[in-house]
Amino acid sequence: MKTQPQVLVVEDEAALTTLLQYNLEKEGYRVTTTADGEEAMMIVDEQQPDLVLLDWMLPQVSGIELCRRLRGRSETRNIPIIMLTARGEEADRVRGLDTGADDYITKPFSMTELLARVRAVLRRIRPALTEDIVTFGDVAVDRAAHRVRRGDREIHLGPTEFRLLDHLIQHPGRVFSREQLLDAVWGSDVYVEARTVDVHIGRLRKALNNPGEQDPIRTVRSAGYALDEHFRD
Repeated sequence: MKTQPQVLVVEDEAALTTLLQYNLEKEGYRVTTTADGEEAMMIVDEQQPDLVLLDWMLPQVSGIELCRRLRGRSETRNIPIIMLTARGEEADRVRGLDTGADDYITKPFSMTELLARVRAVLRRIRPALTEDIVTFGDVAVDRAAHRVRRGDREIHLGPTEFRLLDHLIQHPGRVFSREQLLDAVWGSDVYVEARTVDVHIGRLRKALNNPGEQDPIRTVRSAGYALDEHFRD
């Protein structure tokens, strides 16, 4: 099972939002939408999207201000942002990019071009989302074949442990709460106790680690779990 990248669309034109959602979902992305900048910040905190499509001209909180806020916080500063705007002047493009946008698309745009830009930004900034084999230290995840290796040995994982590792390895160093992992791995429409995450993390650790080997999974007290950035040094 290949994890679908999640895209947050922040756009106040309802017809364009519907069109974006339809085309992105057709391409295999999971899509969340909002027309409100404040709500967008809450969604980012809860869901940690892989990419944000952000309209410049939003009511109340502008896209530029939202981009600035996301770039100003350590937990969101690395989320890729593509700015969508009717403002096509060079000064506006420069301002958008200087604020922290990874790309800038002027309305009206072709959906084919937008989807190509999304793929390009994800390839450049989140390569794990576009690769079938992802490595982290001596751990390699073959997402197409559903197989995991550590060094020269094969690791046998259950489907839930595989999805957990697959999700973590896409965002090395990022701390995920139990609730965020439940949504990403089990789905938001399934009720599972938060402590169930601890059980499956324990099983994943047991499968990955032989005695004396460094544990790639870091427990962050009162926060959640992450793949330890120091593991691949």
